[in-house]
Amino acid sequence: MVRNFEKTFITDDRYKFFINGLGNTLKIAALAVILGIIIGVIVAVVKVNATEKHSKIKWLNKIFTVYIAIIRGTPVVVQLMIMYYIILKNVESTIVVAVLAFGINSGAYVAEIVRAGIMAVDRGQMEAGRSLGLTRLQTMLHIILPQAVKNILPALGNEFITVIKETSIAGYIPIIDLTKAGDIVRSRTYEPFFALIIVAVIYFIVVWILTLGLRALERRLARSDRR
Repeated sequence: MVRNFEKTFITDDRYKFFINGLGNTLKIAALAVILGIIIGVIVAVVKVNATEKHSKIKWLNKIFTVYIAIIRGTPVVVQLMIMYYIILKNVESTIVVAVLAFGINSGAYVAEIVRAGIMAVDRGQMEAGRSLGLTRLQTMLHIILPQAVKNILPALGNEFITVIKETSIAGYIPIIDLTKAGDIVRSRTYEPFFALIIVAVIYFIVVWILTLGLRALERRLARSDRR
């Protein structure tokens, strides 16, 4: 047992594989989540406003509807390989490719979550904002979206956790993420136990910390509601 532990972490400084892999995993997940939120909010706002009568952005709504259908209808690993081998084959940074692939994928799911949150806000809020002299966009940004975020925070948190775990397939392209790091060490030591268990433990700790942070944020927002 001690010998296997030494081979997995100490020999040839193999612990550095795990540290570097974790760094790449967190980098990809964080940037992909940010990109996913930006895409998701834009798509959701367009889809909500496109349902209005005489809307001039119905054509954009159709494009986004196709985007969501394609993303939700194909495996993320296939999307990742299409981005790397076809669409962004001239991009040298595999981190950038992974961030775009996971971010665009997450954006489709975040869009539906945000849209549901916006639809849950009382329609009178929009009328109230317009009666105060705000434009539709200003009302959406300053009145509707803040309320929608409170409604969808648990669902968004689940999406963030999903993105972190989905990045475990980043090794399908030349990236040494946490999962790939564990597999590399396993292939060199021929000892899978410590290499794979430590990967699982690290993922669990990251998700656990994120879950605690989201619960704290939910409690803080709940307190502000009661003021």
